[in-house]
Formats: sequence, structure tokens, C-alpha cells
Amino acid sequence: MPLVLTQPDRPAGRGRRVTASPVKELAVELDLPLAQPVTLREATLVPNLPERPDLMVVIAYGLLLPRALLEWPRLGCVNLHASLLPRWRGAAPIQRAVLAGDAVTGISVMQMDAGLDTGPVHLERSTAIGAQETAGALHERLAALAAEALLVALPSILAGTSVAVPQQSALATVAPKIAKIEALLDWREPAPLLERRVRAFNPWPVAEAKLSDGRRLRVFEAVAVAAASVAAPPGTIVAAGRAGIDVAAGEGVLRLRRIQPPSGRTMDVEAYLAAHALTGVAFVA
Repeated sequence: MPLVLTQPDRPAGRGRRVTASPVKELAVELDLPLAQPVTLREATLVPNLPERPDLMVVIAYGLLLPRALLEWPRLGCVNLHASLLPRWRGAAPIQRAVLAGDAVTGISVMQMDAGLDTGPVHLERSTAIGAQETAGALHERLAALAAEALLVALPSILAGTSVAVPQQSALATVAPKIAKIEALLDWREPAPLLERRVRAFNPWPVAEAKLSDGRRLRVFEAVAVAAASVAAPPGTIVAAGRAGIDVAAGEGVLRLRRIQPPSGRTMDVEAYLAAHALTGVAFVA
């Protein structure tokens, strides 16, 4: 008998209304047995689960699985991890790949062990990261790629013929959880890194820029201006118009294209400038 495990319903959105996960919604729609434990370390969890399954498939669950649960299925647990392991083990592989400027990422079908994304890999599927691709857009592509990879890998895993390849741990990098403070743009950084920061943190937590008069702007789209170089302190607004707001960085210029003022809607810079002046202000870290 199949069983679906997902996180408990939690507050979400501006109204903080208690909301079910999409996994729960689909499980209910398909009338599948469902459990939502607060923690997988509950001592009573495994004994109360149905008969031992052949395999457990895990994706973006957000909690480490205790050994009892890892060993519960006959063939153990496999994880669909959103990176080409051992690169970017951890909670935020998609954002970290974009932030680091990686050209390629992908999906790893990994046999889980007690470590953090340290198990051997059954199958990988790679994909290029677009030059202007956000973490949100990449997430959607990787989700589709993960489903395809799982369908390819499952038959041999279930047949016991798949040979999982151990990771080269010496090449491992870690992808820690994203902290909101990372989204505040530091204009001393080079423009290409600031551009990647904007893309990596879209749609969450969204890059933020602070003006010297106290205004804060969330930045949804920005681009490092090719071959741009100015003799101005970082944070100086060097141009503002239809194309965007050009801001001097530690190296080069970052052009802001889509922004959101506090309590406002996301808009093109041109629309923002029609109602808000930037005379006499600069961006600050």
C-alpha cells in the first residue's frame, strides 16, 4: 500500500492562512493514505506505519530522516536532489548554484544514508543554467527533470540491478539554508555578483536595496551592464530612465529593471520613476 508523508499544514501568504502543501492536496485528490508528522523523530512513527514498503522516494522534504525510517523500506530511500552531487549538498542547492555562477546543474537520484546528501548516486541528469534564469524558473525546470529522472531510475532500483556510484566527497560543496540578510544588496560587491544575487533570491527572499533616505526597494530583475565602468562610489545612481536605474557597484554597474516599493506592486522601473524621484539620493549597504 502506498503512503504519502508531507509536512504539517502551516501559515502561508500575507494573510498567514493555514495552508496544506501541494503534496497533501494531490494525495487527498488521489485518495492516497497520508501522514503529516511534526517530526520524523517521533518514537511512535515507524511502528504505526503500514506494512514495510519496497522503496521510499523523498524530494524537498526539509527534514533529516532518522535511521529507523531510512531502513524501513526493503530497498531503503532514494532522494531526488536538485544538484549534481557532490556539488551543493544541503538545503538550498538551486539558489547556491545561481549565486555561484554555475553554468550547469541538474538532478541526482541518490540512495539516502545518515549523512547530509552523502549517499551514492544511481543516476544524474544535467541542464544548463540560463544567463538570466532565476532560482524560481530553474526550480520549475528541475522539478520536471526530477520526475523524468525518477521514471528512468526506478525500474532498475526496484529490480535491485542499479549500481549506485559513491560520491567524491573531496569535491563536495555545501548549500546552507538562505538567510534573509543575504538578500540585502551590498554595493561594494561587483555588478555580476549582485546580478546573480538578484536572480538567486527570486522568488524568495527577494533581493533588497536601501536608499539613503530610508526607502527600501525589493529587486526582482537586474542586469550587470556590459563594459560599464564609472568613477563613482558604490551605490551612486549614475543614470535613471526607461531602461532602468543604473547603480555603481564595487566593479561595474548594476541596472535595476523590475522593483517593488514597500506595500506596492512589482513594476518596471519606468513606472516607479514616474511617481518617485531619485534626486539627491544614493543606494547604501
